Amino acid sequence: MTLQVEIYSRNLELTERIQDYVTKKVSRLDRYLPGIEEARVDLAYIKSARSLSDRQVAQLTVRGKGFILRSEERADDIFAAIDTALEKMQRRIERYKGKHYRGRGDGKSAAEVAEDVEPEPISEEEESSELPPAIVRRKRFILTPMDELEAIEQMSLLGHESFFVFYNANTNAVNVLYRRRDGMYGLIEPEIG
Repeated sequence: MTLQVEIYSRNLELTERIQDYVTKKVSRLDRYLPGIEEARVDLAYIKSARSLSDRQVAQLTVRGKGFILRSEERADDIFAAIDTALEKMQRRIERYKGKHYRGRGDGKSAAEVAEDVEPEPISEEEESSELPPAIVRRKRFILTPMDELEAIEQMSLLGHESFFVFYNANTNAVNVLYRRRDGMYGLIEPEIG
């Protein structure tokens, strides 16, 4: 099975050289983790960044059955940003494999336990001139049932620093995991009142 690589650019000309480079490098990721089904690469040039070394941005997101891994890097050269993001992704894959393939007690990996669900495309609504500018973006995503420890790990693997929304398999409810100022975690368990 060939890894599907999608490349998107923002404020950056996507040349054939960049496209070939990204496709060649990213398509090798399935050697590290065979369960990867698709990879998305977002390349951007951010003119307003304070430092010149932060203007070229490469974000890499890989999806598979039961997992999503993400890495983002900034550099003064787009190729350097891509290479660093790939190195970071390889470390995240190794960490993911170490935690999930060592065993869960029943011998199944998290990917085997998760249902085979097709992810819905993420939709984005543009700001309307008639409505107040309250909601400028909407995201939709599939919630995979997991326990609190898996949610902490997934939050780390995605690179989310502040919060993570997940479906708690133990309570059968949607929860929000957040990082506190002291470095510990908090859990929000909403109730309808």
